Amino acid sequence: MTVQWQKSTFSGVEGENCIELADVQGDILLREGEAPGDVLAVAPVGMLALIRYVRAAPRRAATAPV
Repeated sequence: MTVQWQKSTFSGVEGENCIELADVQGDILLREGEAPGDVLAVAPVGMLALIRYVRAAPRRAATAPV
């Protein structure tokens, strides 16, 4: 099966510094450009909860990865 990935519009122009999403059989797949083999599958309701949480969270300054 071929998965059609969609790059986030917030990812910028760099190819590996991005988050990509795909819709496969009712699930939403997420992956990071730097590690395209690592895929997270979530139900749409779970993705909606994540988006609501992120939008409601106070803004923090960006930090280096741990």
